Amino acid sequence: MNKAIYIATSEPNSGKSIVTLGLMSMLIGKTAKVGYFRPIIEDFEEGKMDNHIETVISYFNLDIDFQDAFAITKSKLIKKKNRGQIGEVLDLIIEKFKRLEEQYDFVLVEGTSFSGEGTVIELDMNVLIAKNLGIPAVIVSSGVGKTLDEFVDSLYLTYDTFKVKDVDILAVIGNKVQFENLALAINGLKASLPESVLVNAIPLIPSLKNPTIKEIIEVLDAKVVFGNEYLNNEVGNFSVGAMQLRNYLLHLKEHSLVITPGDRADIILGALQANESVNYPSVSGIILTGGILPEDSILKLIEGLTTVVPIISVDKGTYMITNEIGNIKSKIYADNSQKIETSIATFEKFVDIDSLANKLSAFEVEGMTPKMFQYNLVKRAKMHRKHIVLPEGTDERIIIAASRLLAIDVVDISIIGNKKQIENKVNELGIAFDFSKIEIINPIESPYYEDYVNTYYELRKAKNVTERMAKDLMEDVSYFGTMMVYKGHADGMVSGAAHTTQHTILPALQFIKTKPNSSVVSSVFFMCLEDRVSIFGDCAINPNPTAEQLAEIAISSADTSLAFGIEPKVAMLSYSSGSSGKGDEVDKVRKATEIVRQKRPDLKIEGPIQYDAAVDKIVGKSKMPESEVAGQASVLIFPDLNTGNNTYKAVQRETGALAIGPMLQGLNKPVNDLSRGCTVDDIINTVVITAIQAQGL
Repeated sequence: MNKAIYIATSEPNSGKSIVTLGLMSMLIGKTAKVGYFRPIIEDFEEGKMDNHIETVISYFNLDIDFQDAFAITKSKLIKKKNRGQIGEVLDLIIEKFKRLEEQYDFVLVEGTSFSGEGTVIELDMNVLIAKNLGIPAVIVSSGVGKTLDEFVDSLYLTYDTFKVKDVDILAVIGNKVQFENLALAINGLKASLPESVLVNAIPLIPSLKNPTIKEIIEVLDAKVVFGNEYLNNEVGNFSVGAMQLRNYLLHLKEHSLVITPGDRADIILGALQANESVNYPSVSGIILTGGILPEDSILKLIEGLTTVVPIISVDKGTYMITNEIGNIKSKIYADNSQKIETSIATFEKFVDIDSLANKLSAFEVEGMTPKMFQYNLVKRAKMHRKHIVLPEGTDERIIIAASRLLAIDVVDISIIGNKKQIENKVNELGIAFDFSKIEIINPIESPYYEDYVNTYYELRKAKNVTERMAKDLMEDVSYFGTMMVYKGHADGMVSGAAHTTQHTILPALQFIKTKPNSSVVSSVFFMCLEDRVSIFGDCAINPNPTAEQLAEIAISSADTSLAFGIEPKVAMLSYSSGSSGKGDEVDKVRKATEIVRQKRPDLKIEGPIQYDAAVDKIVGKSKMPESEVAGQASVLIFPDLNTGNNTYKAVQRETGALAIGPMLQGLNKPVNDLSRGCTVDDIINTVVITAIQAQGL
């Protein structure tokens, strides 16, 4: 039974990191526990980690120690080889791999990167390792600087090298191929490889090849003068500021790095001003050469600016620094989530992951882990792309979330707010943000404003709403965003980061209204625990539901559970289990349970039942041995808001569970509320589930 895959290449700068990240994302969505292993790594400084390992472990939050994620450094490998001790190296690699194989359902193994000393032996070592581990491989090859024949021949030679040693090749991936040549590359590879081998090609993505200021600092051993918070800025172009400012401005391009001697205050200040101006491209950073810093008066002026791009200083001269920058090769590192998410989104877009997954899935894992659940959410949202409006455009969490949603390419987004303010905030945050892909709306400037005002007036005039009131309300971002959903100009809305629950939901109740078969709007949280995902309802909306309302909440929550791929086993929670308890509250739960059984005999439901009996198999079997829900409940319905809200927060805080939601149920169209203490990840998750709701749950 296959439990691992080996990612291999035969050349430097193949871009196999994009394949590692993409495969890891795919595996985590399908497998409960995924491990990561690099048999051979580059030498690293004391107290630091190998960049590949640090990136994968930190981004995917893998439960694996750095020392367990690799076997040997390249310098030690070379010494062992020179002493004829390759057998010992293989023994160590196999031993460490087998430990991981015992702990994890699947292990992603990444081969060497062909950099530095010892590259001549790396291909043979990769083949030898894959063969001795007994695992199949995926081969990655770069198309940069090659003709089609050279590209196909080099990849085939690598394929043949592995096959000769009886290493199975599941797929080959041509990377960094010019977009217009993708079909040529795929057809050329298919013509030379067996039909059993999957063939894919990934285009060259400019944002992935662009180095960041942080990488430039590391290579040049530069010092940061200003802008520590913007070191992830990407550099798309660089130019030397040697001419007069009026002429140099004409040479600025988008995401430019300005290289200038430190005493050229005119160029420095001009570049900073150009970055602020809507008439010039953005500036990624400024390098001051020659070990010269601007005079104190200039430094003071820069220090007082509201937005400062990274300004770094180097001792070397302009000519030498310019040549060194031109040779810098970008890499993906742990704290650059933008590049990681772009890599994953690109991999998923251009690689046939379903076919690849089928080849890898010679094993089955039961259960729905949080990471599997989140992966499946994103994948499902992408199947039928939806348009989500975010009304709170002035909140930086919303802007960051929108940027990351763009990177994973999961939904279309509209943001309500002032475009110039949002542009300034983006510059302050130093994040990548493609304004051409996001609609930014100022309500009173929108061509739909008058129509929305008239629509709202007609809908609510019977409630004593005047035209003046309608105009005022349509300037409110929550009302305008909700009207976008009502009119079909957006498929769903996510709000609440900067507004109360009432402010977010009231417009929806006024004119989106509830579904024909619903009398109550309720909410659920997806509680992502360590080994399972449970649904908690209602924890956000209804303070004290009646038995009839509680039954409806249970049915809606069960339908939500089923729609999101979780088998609904419904527990109607109370302070007693079975028929022993007495009192109004337990009677309410008992009555609600009977209503559900009458309306939906297909559902597995138990109630009243205590929380421990619902989720703990031993307690459940002890208290209710005949129940098909006790001990294995996936949908937990709380008797009132006080109990539900406190319980979900207690579980979240005490167990470290991820709580996705609240997701509102019962509305004709999806509108979801955020907590004002929400994180960027909370916003992203809520947008994704809103998009799935909009697909027709």
